[in-house]
Amino acid sequence: MTTAVNSPRDRYNAVWIIFFILGLGTLLPWNFFMTATQYFTSRLKDPAMSAEPQNQTMADSRSVLESKFNNVMTLCAMVPLLIFTCLNSFLHQRIPQKWRISGSLCVILVVFLITAVLVKVNMEPMPFFTITMIKIVCINCFGAILQGSLFGLAGLLPASYTAPIMSGQGFAGTFAAFSMICAIASGSAIQDSAFGYFITACVVIVLAIVSYVALPKMEFFKYYADTSIPKPSSDEENKMDLLTKEHSEEKQAVVSLTDEETAHNTSVFAIFKKIWVMALSVCFVFTITIGIFPAVTVEVQPTGEDGGDWQKYFIPVFCFLLFNLMDWVGRSLTAKFMWPGKDSKWLPVLVLARVIFVPLFVLCNVKPRNNLPVVFTHDAWYIVFMILFSFSNGYLASLCMCFGPKKVAQHEAETAGAIMAFFLSLGLALGAALSFGFRAMI
Repeated sequence: MTTAVNSPRDRYNAVWIIFFILGLGTLLPWNFFMTATQYFTSRLKDPAMSAEPQNQTMADSRSVLESKFNNVMTLCAMVPLLIFTCLNSFLHQRIPQKWRISGSLCVILVVFLITAVLVKVNMEPMPFFTITMIKIVCINCFGAILQGSLFGLAGLLPASYTAPIMSGQGFAGTFAAFSMICAIASGSAIQDSAFGYFITACVVIVLAIVSYVALPKMEFFKYYADTSIPKPSSDEENKMDLLTKEHSEEKQAVVSLTDEETAHNTSVFAIFKKIWVMALSVCFVFTITIGIFPAVTVEVQPTGEDGGDWQKYFIPVFCFLLFNLMDWVGRSLTAKFMWPGKDSKWLPVLVLARVIFVPLFVLCNVKPRNNLPVVFTHDAWYIVFMILFSFSNGYLASLCMCFGPKKVAQHEAETAGAIMAFFLSLGLALGAALSFGFRAMI
């Protein structure tokens, strides 16, 4: 029988790669959906009707649909995401994990296939708007279940295996931003670019489904997924040399026995008491991030010549691509380097310190502005702030998500991962709400 001190190796990093692909499959579809916002708003116009004076009222109503698209999209995304992540925290033990993950991926795949088909179908603005919002709700409902289930699943493995999910999610944003820049440079039609986004998302989702099917066949995964086998504690994962083999096996036997006795008596709230610092930390990280990006950062105007390439590519490159690239670097770094530790007071201190980015970006060259002066006029300030802002988001959020499930017992790890995913989603929702206030104060 395999013991804790000679656990199987992750050959060729296959499990790590699978979790990376699953993380990519979680956010790439939604990132492409947001990247195609210009396509969706263009479908809400009706030039033939708006050109006729007698239909001016109808044209005005359609222009309202177009102008409110982003706000309604945010609402239809964040509310279901928060609700279903919360439900997953409480109900994940009632529905098998394989059905939650594979079922969610299949539903998201169907939604994107429908979206790709509708690119070629002419529709009136109102029906198109309604169907689009229904699809956004579906994507985020099942995306919440998928994300919460993945973090719960990763909680069963060593702490470093939450990092590939975070890294995959970070790469999703980078890939989508790069695709947007390529579409701008190529001058391709909006509909052609959108169709390419949706088909690419379908391919990635299929790859994620295939990867998930292969996961249970991995010896490394089977070992950690079997809760009846004693596992190294989180400290032993990092400091195996501090314990002898005999002491390690004896300690794990006691912990295993205790876990079995208390497995059915642990509530969600009891687990939350153990991880509340990590949960609130990841919530605060994303509250600050979504409060500023992209609501404030996308409104910063470059100081270059109007109409030039610098003006054309400034926001796509230095807002979207740079943010996603450095966020990805920060998330990926935790696979090799984890400082501060899970019990260090420096982690929540660094998380709270990110609030400084609110005044820094607000005082950049955001236009239009009515209340506050511009302090950081040069474009270099904005770029430096964006590098620090995005890197700290990815690194600190990934640390919190890795450490959360490792502050509880083995049998509580999946629930802890689901709770962490809920607070991540809560941070997204709070940030979306605060973004209106941050923009209005300028």
